[in-house]
Amino acid sequence: METGDLLATLLSCTFFMALVAWISYIKTRGEVSTQDGYFLAGRGLGAIFIAGSLLLTNLSAEQLIGLNGSAYGFNLSSMAWEVTAAFATICMAFIFLPRYLAGAFSTLPEFLNNRFDDGVRRLSVILFMVGYGLVTIPSVLYAGSIAVMQLFDVPGLLGISYSQSLWLTIFAIGLTGSLYAVFGGLKAVAISDTLNGAGLMIIGIAVPVLGLAALGDGSVSAGLTTITSTDTEKLNAIGGPGDPTPFGTLFTGMVLANLFYWCTNQYVIQRTLGARNLAEGQKGVLFTGFFKVMVPFLMMIPGVIAYHLYGPGLSTIDLAYPRLVRDVLPVYASGFFLAVLLGAVFSSFNSLLNSAATLFCLDVYAPLKKQPVDDRTMLRVARIASIVIALFSFSVAPLLQYAPEGLWQLIRMFTGFYNIPVIAVVIVGLFTTRVPALGAKIAIVFHVIAYGLLRFVFDDDVTIHFLHVYAILFVIEVTIMLVTGWLRPRSEDWSYQPRQLLDLTPWRFAVPCAVTLISCVVALYLLFSPIGLVGGLSAAFWPLLVLLMLVNLGIWARQVVKTPHHASTLS
Repeated sequence: METGDLLATLLSCTFFMALVAWISYIKTRGEVSTQDGYFLAGRGLGAIFIAGSLLLTNLSAEQLIGLNGSAYGFNLSSMAWEVTAAFATICMAFIFLPRYLAGAFSTLPEFLNNRFDDGVRRLSVILFMVGYGLVTIPSVLYAGSIAVMQLFDVPGLLGISYSQSLWLTIFAIGLTGSLYAVFGGLKAVAISDTLNGAGLMIIGIAVPVLGLAALGDGSVSAGLTTITSTDTEKLNAIGGPGDPTPFGTLFTGMVLANLFYWCTNQYVIQRTLGARNLAEGQKGVLFTGFFKVMVPFLMMIPGVIAYHLYGPGLSTIDLAYPRLVRDVLPVYASGFFLAVLLGAVFSSFNSLLNSAATLFCLDVYAPLKKQPVDDRTMLRVARIASIVIALFSFSVAPLLQYAPEGLWQLIRMFTGFYNIPVIAVVIVGLFTTRVPALGAKIAIVFHVIAYGLLRFVFDDDVTIHFLHVYAILFVIEVTIMLVTGWLRPRSEDWSYQPRQLLDLTPWRFAVPCAVTLISCVVALYLLFSPIGLVGGLSAAFWPLLVLLMLVNLGIWARQVVKTPHHASTLS
């Protein structure tokens, strides 16, 4: 960039970021003076803010770079991580969320304490805090900084070394993102996420459209014809054994990984725990599922376009998206793009920071005090905890550049230590009444030891995909808990103790909406498969698509007929 272009980019980026911050401040002024206000947005979040925050919490720089890179280097098989999340959001809406809200829980460990005992609560807090502090929060900062450096050549612009640029970028991003979480609480995070989410959608649509125009010499339709008729194997989402995500893993470990992330991961579910009622929570979660179905078009098709524009010769697949953005996005839009990119990074970072502080305050500090803590003290502790965690993450994030197997391998490796035991314990806790806390503790300890041995001792001997390993460990751990419940059951059945703080009336259109969401997933896999665009549309494609549409029309029509006329709205 020329100096003038760089200055314009920075000024416009600052303007958009300041606008988001100002709106967030106006909307949260005077509403973070209580624990519920700070940690759960006063239990007053509506569907739009829940969906916007969930989306931006989930999507960040590593998806923009990594998913497009995977599409450029391989095919669309990695879209499974995004698209199959729709099933997990449905499970959250119908199974997990009603139970969380009925108990008015503030954190997942609080539920585990209610279902099992304080020991299981402490173990879950340790798993989350270690995972967040050592890997998840630093990796978000690191990946976001790498994206900014790749897109804007920070070392060249500032005339400093790569390592110095990395430290500087991490500190600048982290410091700015911390302000939302430290001073604004969950509601500020949710509002800023929603605004940044709107920007991400604009950029997500603009880049592939401009890329298709560039590929088609100014014609979007010509570019679209090119990617759907040439090298169509790049559009195949049915991954084989040699692809990043084999298709079979969708039905084993991936289901469990998505259930953990969308139904039990504290920094994700905290938005839904702040819902003003069950109906708004269900709408927000299901709407998020529809956004996830759009991800392949917004964050993978650009990688396919990059392949057709540049061929397979890029030095690394992670350069595909940055190169495309630099080539097709007008200079005057660079500031807006930078603001959106940073907003996505801020979202994941400040969401993690807010949730880590919530876990510390409500599941570590408050139980140790053994007496009620007033709001002023709790908020002061929360802000101090947020600052300490942020400073710690600033120091850890730059060290990830020395990870021998790369960032993705590191995240995948360490997430496996806590995702499967958490979802196993929660599912058994929800659907059984006699399994004791001992079973959960044995399962957690077993998983940490077994997974550690598989990753660090027998790694070379394990030939099956890591997602299949997830499924095997899950089955073993559920079996351990059930056997423990059979041999040493609780003295009395566990029963739910509802606290009616919210209206728990379900959303009347939740069921047809869920059916449509699953239908969209099926349609997407039909489109990006040998039945669809791969090798040309087969004779079965349109009949199958029409069948899906008819099923949906029938279910929606039945629901509308059942719903009284005066209430037949989507509210």
